[in-house]
Amino acid sequence: MKYGYARVSTEAQDLTGQVERLRTAGCERIFFEKRSGKDVDRPQLQRLLKSIRPGDVVLAVVTDRIARDPLDLLNILKSVTQAGGGLRLIDEPFIDTTSELSDLLLFIVGWAAKWQRRRILENTAYGRARAKARGVKFGRKPKLSHAQCTEALVRLAAGEPAQQVARRFDVSRSTISRLCREKRAATQSAS
Repeated sequence: MKYGYARVSTEAQDLTGQVERLRTAGCERIFFEKRSGKDVDRPQLQRLLKSIRPGDVVLAVVTDRIARDPLDLLNILKSVTQAGGGLRLIDEPFIDTTSELSDLLLFIVGWAAKWQRRRILENTAYGRARAKARGVKFGRKPKLSHAQCTEALVRLAAGEPAQQVARRFDVSRSTISRLCREKRAATQSAS
């Protein structure tokens, strides 16, 4: 049996290209998921590893779809080979577990994937710090502008029910309640 494994890190990413390539390579069953590759506790990967029987082959497009850490990669390889299966990578044909050098090559390629992930995290953190220093705000855009917040607080202080104020600004009651809590907290910290 030829199994395929496809993975992307986030829900926003698309698996279609990987899945199509695995089908073209002859995979009869494809396991796929949208989860980070930083650890091996991925449900579909674990299901795949439990499905392997002697003579089966697992295919993935590239190393980092399987694992980002070289030790994780070697442990996955160990699980595959202990079950009597083999591992091949479409874009890295030198990774083929029928060779004695495959363990060394897998470790080196896995190390490179881990190094690349570390660089990505460092670059992202650096970019985020620079953006914050320039005043860029992260997270959701506020539902109410500063003027709307002020008006909502004035309406609440005048006795208008929170539900009515929420309808007026087309927001949930919890948004208005949060606004009140923030106002109280700011008043208390100013005292």
